[in-house]
Amino acid sequence: MNFRTAMLFPFCAIVLWAGNVIVSKLSASSIDPSAITFYRLVLALCLMSPFMLRPVWHNRSVIRRCLPQLAFLGFLSMALFQSLSYLAAHSTSATNMAIVTALTPLITMLLSILLIRETPTLGMIAGGALALAGLTYLLSQGQPGSIWRNGVHAGDLLMLLAASSYALYSVLLKRWNLPVRGWQSTYIQAWAALLAMIPLMLQVPPGKAALNPETIPLILYAGSLASILLPFLWMEGIKAISPNRCSLFMNLLPVLTAAIAISILGETLHAYHLIGGLAALGGVLIAQLSSAGKH
Repeated sequence: MNFRTAMLFPFCAIVLWAGNVIVSKLSASSIDPSAITFYRLVLALCLMSPFMLRPVWHNRSVIRRCLPQLAFLGFLSMALFQSLSYLAAHSTSATNMAIVTALTPLITMLLSILLIRETPTLGMIAGGALALAGLTYLLSQGQPGSIWRNGVHAGDLLMLLAASSYALYSVLLKRWNLPVRGWQSTYIQAWAALLAMIPLMLQVPPGKAALNPETIPLILYAGSLASILLPFLWMEGIKAISPNRCSLFMNLLPVLTAAIAISILGETLHAYHLIGGLAALGGVLIAQLSSAGKH
């Protein structure tokens, strides 16, 4: 497989991720965040179980030793990240959600410095500062001083927390370096996330957890394309072109999401999106390239 063909894996994964952001926004008016998170996990597990039960059973002794770590990783990536993303969609735009999500690689680098004592480079520091300035400009809608007076929109803050939870997941995945790899790890994490969502699902009013023609397509996308095909494409991309090169494709997420949001959701692209978003993504890119050069 040549390099150009291999790049299709992460690119297609980001296209699906952009679609998932749009699904999150569409779900805000039709289904509770806990309900769609729960349903997508049920669907994903139903689709994965016929292929995963036997290998997981054969590897049960190794999985049992790693179960606490796998459970926490599943909670971070499949329960907390997804629930916060769906909740954020109630009070922020899909474009903002994508830009904040694209900061995940930078947040991962910052947490790596704190938790696994990675030494920051000058490029990482400069990129982080530029990304922070861009994020501040974006979230303040071009008026940075308003953050001190009025604070940040709840949806943007929730999306930042979601990105941070996924960044922590990435750091812990690297730090623990568990002997359970690939789909077996994903499968066990999904079960752990589903168990974590049950208490929240039981508190959802019946009217906000309904399966109907409006919610079923959203669940189908989230539970199959976003939960199974997307991770598969991303993992294949990592194998083919390396993790650092794959992470660069995250910078395309806001561009693709904005294009879909404008055409489908009727969102408007403002100057502060362009200025703040470009600065934030530029900072992430500088930090990523600096980190890649370090290794």
